[in-house]
Amino acid sequence: MSTTYLIKNASVLGGDPQDLLLRDGIIAEAGALGPVPGTVVIDAGGLIALPGLVDLHTHLREPGREDAETVDTGTQAAALGGFTAVHAMANTDPVADTAGVVEQVWRLGREAGHCDVFPIGAVTVGLAGERLAELGAMADSAARVRVFSDDGKCVSDANLMRRALEYVKAFDGVIAQHAQEPRLTEGAQMNEGELSGVLGLTGWPAVAEEAIIARDILLAAHTKSRLHVCHVSTAGSVELIRWAKSKGYPVTAEVTPHHLILTEDLVRSYDPIYKVNPPLRTAADVEALRAGLADGTIDAVATDHAPHPQEDKDCEWAAAAMGMLGLETALSVVQRTMVDSGLMSWADVADRMSVRPAAIGQVDDLHGRPLAVGEPANLVLVDPNAKRTVDRTGLASLSQNTPYQGMELPGAVVATFLRGTATVLDGKLA
Repeated sequence: MSTTYLIKNASVLGGDPQDLLLRDGIIAEAGALGPVPGTVVIDAGGLIALPGLVDLHTHLREPGREDAETVDTGTQAAALGGFTAVHAMANTDPVADTAGVVEQVWRLGREAGHCDVFPIGAVTVGLAGERLAELGAMADSAARVRVFSDDGKCVSDANLMRRALEYVKAFDGVIAQHAQEPRLTEGAQMNEGELSGVLGLTGWPAVAEEAIIARDILLAAHTKSRLHVCHVSTAGSVELIRWAKSKGYPVTAEVTPHHLILTEDLVRSYDPIYKVNPPLRTAADVEALRAGLADGTIDAVATDHAPHPQEDKDCEWAAAAMGMLGLETALSVVQRTMVDSGLMSWADVADRMSVRPAAIGQVDDLHGRPLAVGEPANLVLVDPNAKRTVDRTGLASLSQNTPYQGMELPGAVVATFLRGTATVLDGKLA
């Protein structure tokens, strides 16, 4: 028999305190509740209750790179970060471009049990950008794939992108594009600008991202199919997405936590921990991304959690892998940049980190639901007054490539519940 939890005095979405009774996988009662026999009582005074977070962009590395991460360790990190669902990217080895591979990842997630894992299928076979993968077979598989992406590589062929958008309309799928014009980014190492010239590193121009976004917005409008833009990083990209939404086009977008807080100035150290795709941009870009997230132009915060073994980062800049960890620190970064700054409320955080991501990924029957009676008991309790100094050696991920090492961040996940079962209690894996 599953444990019944009585959460006392939680501030739901930052509002007035109330009690929540979690029983049989749902929120059975809510309000001012008296003692309930046979329950485990959690004193949530001073804590914020949010619906379980949903990540649209997670690299779990399994199968193929279990030295960097596994579905088990990655979802442990997710639970500790307050996530009850993650979407696992397709750039595994073998690539998740068939029903067999996406079902393998889905089943590994179910076996681990720390959070729900929804595989993202590749758009093209082997991420090669030459011919469409088995989109329909992946959609019909046990994994029920609805999001497709060649993330790490751009679907740069306009005709192929059009065909992909047309194909997924049959099952209301979405193409999540890694917007990077490859001909404009050959050998690129960091954001293109004055600093790249000073440091002698090949520049990565903003227009390489913006050109693909502009093209794909028009393709989405033409096909009337759903486009999702991954890890938006420039002010120009925000303006393009804002224009698309003003036209009513079926376009959504995400921003990573690191693009909300870190800038290209960190590259002065030549520390490969700051090497990421797309690259860290300027302070003006960061400001525009925060504004776009606050006003809803950007729909979601997505971690782009990208674990790498030490040898892939502990080398010279040019040879280092691109990517950073993100699952265990995402909520704290959002609190620091968006909530504590007054740009967003906790209800806005729930919208951008749970409600909208769940809708985009078509898992909103289970996740991103209101914290109300009869709804699935997927939720997280957060202490907004806590402070912590990030220590990479204490992270659940197999990798340690966090850009926040030694940084003090606000907030702490106290408990996470997946369908009423505690995956995290007292800030530790349950």
